[in-house]
Order: sequence, then structure tokens, then C-alpha cells
Amino acid sequence: MNIYSLFDDIPFNQASIITVGTFDGVHIGHQNIISKMKEIAQSVNDSRTVIVTFHPHPQLIVPRKDKPQVSLLSTIDERIELIESYGIDTVIIIPFSKEFASTSSTDFIKKYIVEKIGVHTMCIGYDHGFGNNREGSEETLVSLSQEYNFSLEIIPATVIKDRPISSTIIRKAIIEHQLHDSLELLGYPYFVSGIVLRGDERGRKLGIPTANIKSTDPHKLYPGNGVYFVSSEIDGTLYYGMANIGTRPTFTNDTESILEVNYFGLHTDLYDKTITVWFLHFLREEKKFDSVDLFLSQLYEDRAFCEELIEALQKCG
Repeated sequence: MNIYSLFDDIPFNQASIITVGTFDGVHIGHQNIISKMKEIAQSVNDSRTVIVTFHPHPQLIVPRKDKPQVSLLSTIDERIELIESYGIDTVIIIPFSKEFASTSSTDFIKKYIVEKIGVHTMCIGYDHGFGNNREGSEETLVSLSQEYNFSLEIIPATVIKDRPISSTIIRKAIIEHQLHDSLELLGYPYFVSGIVLRGDERGRKLGIPTANIKSTDPHKLYPGNGVYFVSSEIDGTLYYGMANIGTRPTFTNDTESILEVNYFGLHTDLYDKTITVWFLHFLREEKKFDSVDLFLSQLYEDRAFCEELIEALQKCG
């Protein structure tokens, strides 16, 4: 997959099948847009599929009054990895700024999509707004497509359980431990990628070593506090484990939540490695225990349940 951050660097191709959007999480709705792009590209000679996306997230630069501060379903690196996995040819990552946000919808289509990239077809979600203050609507795009002679595909909402999929609904599910719902809406288990940092090594001293993992993006969304069954691929091998997200109230008075993972059967130094943690099942809320022995007893119960889940997964193949 080709990745660009400057419009002047991308080769012009009049046969481009293009979509534009933040694509946070690259959820099922986004995947349906990608599928339509690839379908159209098969019938267009010398075509390429192009996603124009933004970094940082536009709401971090120009907050919307009707929405809370955004937490990211995917960092820019995670987003690019997901987009590539779905077979897109080219991604343009626009460095989003207040100056760029002031670009009108007409100028954006004319100066960038038509003149810089080249466009055969634009595929846009049903609720897409673009340009300054999102003033570019479906009607605007219809008019511009006629003026500049490109095809336009408006992709209808992807509806699950009578609700259109949205990043907002997915964030809510993840925060509220509804991992089965987020899996259905994302099309994959939610994950956090981060670097393993040095902690206080309390887990190691208790015989349950943990990796303290922190996302490289401070805006990345973590699941709600609690204990989870997780998996990671480390040095080419799949490991299961249990993760805690929280403040570790049995031992500290911290207010900042951290992510710690105890991997089963792993005895390797993980410091400074970048690891992706896949959240497979919510086990329980985080709680404060009256003693270390009670804390450890609960962890042994948690692990036993995780081992049952591993056995079930292995039976399913």
C-alpha cells in the first residue's frame, strides 16, 4: 500500500476510486465503503483505490459543540494497518490543521480530489459532511460530480440491531465492557497497541509478572476499568493472558488508569517492545481487596476461567 502525506507527491490517476473520511476504527460501516470501492475498481481500467484521511482527528483540532472530546478507536498507525489489511491501494494522510479546516467543500473537491489526485468515482457514506464546518453535503457532492464529470456512490447506513453503526456507539460499548457488541460493530476484537514500560515490578514479586503497556497516542480509547481475557502475538507466537485496566486500588491510591497484562507461559523480557493487546472477554470489575492473599486468590480464579476460555477457543479451531 502506498502512503502519502502531501498531495503533490501522489501520482495523478484519472481512474482513482476515492473515499474521504476519518475512518476511526475502520468499523463495519467503513469496511462496506471499502468493499464498494474495490468492486467498482474491478470494472475500471488502470484503477486504484484511494482513502483520503486525516491526522490528527479533526475533532481534536476543531472540537464540535454537539460532541464530547473524542477518544480514538484507532491511532494513526493502527488505522493505516487496518486499512491496508482490507486491500486499499493508496492512503493520503492529510496533516489536519485549523487552516486546512477552513477549506471550502468546493475547493477541497476541485483543488485536491479533481486536480491533484484524479477521480473516476467517489464513494461516500450516507451521513458524510466535508469542508469548512462540514458544509459540504450530499447535494453539494452531486452538484460537484456533475460539474467535474466523476461518478458518485452514496453508501447507505450499515444497520445492526436497528441502529446505524457509528464510532460513537462503538466507543460507548467498549467503555461499558460490551466487547461482544464492539466485536460485532468493528468486525474484529478491539485492541490497544503500545510500548511496554518499566513498572514497579510488584506483579513479578508476587509471582504474577505483568507487562505495563501504554499507547503511543494519549487520545487512544482504553476499555472501561476491569479485568479482561486478552491475547497478543509476540515474536511470532500467540499468547493468551489476563489484563487489568485500572488504578490498582489494593496497592496504590493512583487516579490514573494503566493497562497491565499477565501473559500465560511467557518468560521473556518485554521492556520497550511494541505489543498489540486484543480484548477478547470481560471478566469482572476492578476491586480493592483487604489483603494480598485475597487479591491473589481472585487472580487464580480469574486465570482458571481464562484457561477454560482458551480450551473452548482451541476446540473451535
